[in-house]
Amino acid sequence: MTAKECITGRRSIRKFTDQPISHELLAEIVSTASFAPSWKNTQVVRYIAVEGEKKTKLAECTSTFPGNGVIINNAPMVIAVTIIRGRSGFERDGSFTTQKGDSWQMFDAGVASEAFCLAAYEQGLGTVIMGIFDEDKAAALLEIPAERELVALIPIGYPAEAPSAPRRKGVEDLLSFQ
Repeated sequence: MTAKECITGRRSIRKFTDQPISHELLAEIVSTASFAPSWKNTQVVRYIAVEGEKKTKLAECTSTFPGNGVIINNAPMVIAVTIIRGRSGFERDGSFTTQKGDSWQMFDAGVASEAFCLAAYEQGLGTVIMGIFDEDKAAALLEIPAERELVALIPIGYPAEAPSAPRRKGVEDLLSFQ
């Protein structure tokens, strides 16, 4: 599969088979995703694989958008994407490097999450990146340490659907030259 095929073929999957994901396969996906670029190579993203009873409890942390709970319950596994606070966008003395302040950590989390999803897709797995959940409740359930922040949930599994690509904006809308 070429990079273009991987990028244009990947879809957000919300329905999964009940086939479990081997821990070895997940480790291979994370190993691939670890090559995602990050601020000054800080590599602040950490993944937590959630299965079984804890995954069911995690689904309860989505009451503000119950559809996400349904998706989580349908997936055999959910990946909690976390970041180590205070590294991306910072100098060694703790000051911000740019006017964007600590926004770089979310940029790094987004890049790493997409790398994770593309690596999973290459292995025949489906994913969807979720941002609507009760962050405090989910972080407490997952026992996220204070120096880390929970930024996204990624249900992952073997797809039970093959959605069409949503309409994309044309290059003329996305690109300008100056």
